[in-house]
Amino acid sequence: MFTKRNALPLGMLFLLLVTSACGGAAATQAPTAVDEAKSHPPLEEPAVPAPAEPAMPAGTAYVPAAEAPLPSPNLNSQNWGPPPSNRQPYDTFFEDYDVNPFIDAEDDNLSTFALDVDTGSYTIMRNYLKDGLMPPPESVRVEEYVNYFDQGYANPPAHQAFSIHLDGAPSPFTQTERYQMLRIGIQGYAVPEYERKDASLTFVIDISGSMGMDNRLELVKRSLELLVEQLDHRDSVSIVVYGTDARVILDPTPGSDKEAILRAIYRMQPEGATNAEAGIRLGYKMALRAYNPEGINRVILCSDGVANVGNTEADVILDEIRGHVEEGVTMTTIGFGMDNYNDVLMEQLADNGDGFYAYVDDMREAKRLFIDNLTSTLQTIAMDAKVQVDFNPEVVARYRLVGFENRAIADEDFRDNSVDAGEIGAGHSVTALYEVKLYPEAYGKIATVYLRWEDPDTRQVVEMSKDFRVGDLEREFGYADPYFQRTVIVAEFAEILKESYWAEGSSLGDVYREAVRVSEFFGRDAEMSELLELMRRAGHWME
Repeated sequence: MFTKRNALPLGMLFLLLVTSACGGAAATQAPTAVDEAKSHPPLEEPAVPAPAEPAMPAGTAYVPAAEAPLPSPNLNSQNWGPPPSNRQPYDTFFEDYDVNPFIDAEDDNLSTFALDVDTGSYTIMRNYLKDGLMPPPESVRVEEYVNYFDQGYANPPAHQAFSIHLDGAPSPFTQTERYQMLRIGIQGYAVPEYERKDASLTFVIDISGSMGMDNRLELVKRSLELLVEQLDHRDSVSIVVYGTDARVILDPTPGSDKEAILRAIYRMQPEGATNAEAGIRLGYKMALRAYNPEGINRVILCSDGVANVGNTEADVILDEIRGHVEEGVTMTTIGFGMDNYNDVLMEQLADNGDGFYAYVDDMREAKRLFIDNLTSTLQTIAMDAKVQVDFNPEVVARYRLVGFENRAIADEDFRDNSVDAGEIGAGHSVTALYEVKLYPEAYGKIATVYLRWEDPDTRQVVEMSKDFRVGDLEREFGYADPYFQRTVIVAEFAEILKESYWAEGSSLGDVYREAVRVSEFFGRDAEMSELLELMRRAGHWME
């Protein structure tokens, strides 16, 4: 089965910071040509999607997307503009976690992983494609592509923290054998803004010279302005900045004093080297000073993830972060910039800080993060959340967890409350996909899904479960919930970009045509339209 938590060894993280800053980190690979089976001649744009339909009428025959070449991208769409003709690959550090294997259910019927609400991998891909570059395969974490999109889950019943949603249908992308795709959705309850806890926020902001590149610091300022505008007298804001050293530029200030907070934000300018260790240490010191025992206590790190001075002993720093989690202070990391960017450290800091990792590539993403999803951004409703799927070996021949490669947990640790797992914010949903092969003519229970978490207020550990049966499967992909269909399509897109062994039989054209068909159910949905454009761009740059 899986080993416990395939995360990068902690002692290496800050050393990676130093090597990336000095030009020694693993650089992204230049875009490479793919085999002929994955190339597609350009064609004119498809028709504009029709208005959304509530569902496919019962009894309607499913017709797979018609065979057609992949259209050329609209290089000037959404104000992205054509990429520079001499664009060079970015010097960016990612970690390759490989892909999960298929497991024979009779050998190991349990699959266990920590829940993850990160989305940084998807927005990093978007930034690459906007700039006319293919994202490096090692940058792709499939679950972060999947969880970027709304899944359409209903809220849990009253007085229930979570609900489990299960559905499935045959994969449209398997070529020879008939595999089923199973979607496991975890939906947390949404807390109205007026019920949100008071927030004590400490911004730790990288103002080193590298943050002057591509207006990174300016995007940080504008993003934080959006968040500050949503706060009120119940909240408190502190700001720590770091370049060559770290310093406080705003002591704990009520969220209602927006003028003072914004004044501190606006006067930040790029300067000096990058002492991330000093900034993080001082940030936690300020967070403890402003600690609210009844509220949300969070450090928000805004950085490009590189450092070149200061203590590089990662074990000490990350141990401190975990210690502060026990005190009730969590960390969110938000990435900015791309060239000379360390994705590995930003993800691992959030992981160890019991928070989440996001990447902001433009103001639209900042608005999505800090305005549209404010409550889920700030208020945690579950600590150490993990899932265990118990497959029925009499029905399931083999299975594969799609993504979550660096979130694996040993099966025997599922009910060990001392094992670190994932955190979920109010209103957040988390989705995992499994690809499964059933025995012919199998019937009965496919699997039981168990969800286990710790309530952050009561510290009570809660567990719930739900069964999924063969009769719950749709007989054709096109009959399934459109949100399910989109999720499977997004996952296949990610696996192609990742150059996954399991996607070798798929082409980007196949995925795109399915996406165009499903887009009819989403009308003028901006994220769906953007996905189609990203697929066109990927096809263009892969040729």
